[in-house]
Amino acid sequence: MRGDGIHRVCVIGAGVMGAGIAAQAANGGAQVLLLDRDDIAREALTRLRKSKPAALMHKNLLGQIVPGNVERDLKQAADCDWFVEAIIEDMGIKAALYERLDAVRRPGTPVSSNTSTLTRATLIRDMPASLARDFLITHFFNPPRYMRLVEWVADPDQKFGSLKDFIDRRMGKRIIRCKDSPGFIANRIGTFWLHAAVTEAIKRSIDVETADALLGRPAGVPKTGVFGLLDLVGLDLMPHVLEAMREALAVDDPLLDLGPIPSLVTEMIADGYTGRKGKGGFYRLNNGVKEVRSLIDGSYAPARRPKPKAARGGGLRALINHDSPEGAYARAVVTRTLAYAARCLPEIAERPIDVDAAMRLGYAWKKGPFELNETLGAEKISLPKLPKPALLDSDPWGLADVKAQGAPLASNRSASLWDLGQGVAGLEFHSKLNALDPFSLAMMNKAVTLIPRRGMSALVIANDGTNFSVGANIAMLLVTGKLRLWPLINWILSHGQKTFARLKYAPFPVVGAPSGMALGGGCEVLLHCDALVAHGETYMGLVEAGVGIVPGWGGCKEMLGRLSEMPAIGRGPMPAVLKAFEIIATAQVATSAMEARDLGFLRSDDAIVMNRDRLWLQARDRALDMAPGYQPPKPRTLHLPGSSGRAALLMAIGDFERKGLTTPHDVTVARALARVMTGADTDPTDPVGEDHLLALERQAILSLIRTPQTRARVDHMLRKGKPLRN
Repeated sequence: MRGDGIHRVCVIGAGVMGAGIAAQAANGGAQVLLLDRDDIAREALTRLRKSKPAALMHKNLLGQIVPGNVERDLKQAADCDWFVEAIIEDMGIKAALYERLDAVRRPGTPVSSNTSTLTRATLIRDMPASLARDFLITHFFNPPRYMRLVEWVADPDQKFGSLKDFIDRRMGKRIIRCKDSPGFIANRIGTFWLHAAVTEAIKRSIDVETADALLGRPAGVPKTGVFGLLDLVGLDLMPHVLEAMREALAVDDPLLDLGPIPSLVTEMIADGYTGRKGKGGFYRLNNGVKEVRSLIDGSYAPARRPKPKAARGGGLRALINHDSPEGAYARAVVTRTLAYAARCLPEIAERPIDVDAAMRLGYAWKKGPFELNETLGAEKISLPKLPKPALLDSDPWGLADVKAQGAPLASNRSASLWDLGQGVAGLEFHSKLNALDPFSLAMMNKAVTLIPRRGMSALVIANDGTNFSVGANIAMLLVTGKLRLWPLINWILSHGQKTFARLKYAPFPVVGAPSGMALGGGCEVLLHCDALVAHGETYMGLVEAGVGIVPGWGGCKEMLGRLSEMPAIGRGPMPAVLKAFEIIATAQVATSAMEARDLGFLRSDDAIVMNRDRLWLQARDRALDMAPGYQPPKPRTLHLPGSSGRAALLMAIGDFERKGLTTPHDVTVARALARVMTGADTDPTDPVGEDHLLALERQAILSLIRTPQTRARVDHMLRKGKPLRN
């Protein structure tokens, strides 16, 4: 007998969404039966194996998904704990499938549909009562691994506790309870917004690039804007969604007032211009040149990247009040969308915050419509009066809740220290991209001093940014290098090393809780923590080689120590050196927390949290568990291979150089790294302390920053955001 919970999942439909849901269920630890036609199910596994971005968090998870034929193998799903239907939006085909599922499932086993257009009332209309009681809608967004929203439509009396827990904690999704209405929440509002943006642009002769510049970042929408988003999801989906909405909505719904899909779009679809998956869409690449389609005659011209005055700062309020055709266009789209959200609210959700969350998580808006509405001041739209909402599941707890209670314990321009309650402090980075600078280091040092003084017992390092930290602010390195301020560079390196050492050897436990990118110095912070509670979507790596240096705040030291303690790496001084050298020299970045564990960035006992909303609470709980009787770790001593080991690494570097697999400066950086990782001229029988390795890190960076090639790499990264291969 298995215990309560979801252990085995059956997904019917191996298209893009079905395969993605199967992959995320496997990421959550379930065994998955993926059913369709034989060829489609097998092809789905091939796509999952090769998908970029990866649908699976670890290559070994593919073995948890078994393909099968829905006609032949459905009986094998009899002991599944959850059935997910992700097939064509055809009521007749769905009804026939549900009848077959009901014949094989155990009574009480939940059956859900991933439909995005059909209501639950429609789907259960002719169902037997026994199946209807166990039926709900779980609407995932594409791609299921990365999009955090699941819209949940169920009868209020249906509990589905195990299924909720699985989707929440193991699949990592924010469940938003929706009312049973067409398009639910996100697609109802999102479809209106997209359709209004396209029709108004055509009506007002606003070109594609200008529309996206207005309705992208200035409105808190992803930089793709509207037309770029339509290219991404596929223009051919637009007619199907609009037609489904037209059939389901009331005749007085404002979405219908926007009119049918423009003829320009239907012509594009007929000609194969369906977006990125077709010959192009509103944008296309033509021999490497980005081109934009005219909304007047359909011709393409090179992209201009306009910066309309209406979008130049001042926020949303300034944008929609700008006295220009562009301002009038933005005003028409934004105000109509916000008014539509207010009108739909009683029909689609219990609370405005649910609508806001759905748009943030499902459409990647920075603020939902009601949050945007609050920024408009006197122009904001009045909300309808709502009945008292039904009892909902408790919302997640995190830093936003802490901030709502009062001021930080300490703060500066780059970091703040917060009281998380129960004697735990929280260190938040909030500089641009959470890059680390002297102010960040100052707050780390302040935390080490302040926590014992206030009688607190532990520290959590985390933030609510998209990324934990992209690393040290390398502009400091470029400026000091150009000015040849070598003593200042040495001081910055030494100061960072001492700061991270203070965290590591503090008299209280330090728990890192990363999400998103934790690169370079951001990764080094985490390597000095006592424990990590990492979001599943954590991308860690020591990427300093890309800017022509080596890790300089203890990253080399910590990776050598960690890998030397991993049994799988092998005994003796050389295996850990080889592995650490490979990881750092090639700037490997883990594409999930699971991969980070393989690379040694996470220890075997570090926790992985799938739901980003639960990261703060689980990190605080881990810190509280560690606090009683805590003793800081003792400094490591290592035995490194010295000059003989360095000779072996140099031979390998030379081999790569002869094969043309490295650039000249790659070789220079790798040679400097080899000296650090082997302990320079140490004897393999002599113990090497941490201070010696830290000194070698500083020496390597000081030698590399003197080269014009490293300074060129740093400059290129700052200007272009990508490595220079010189």
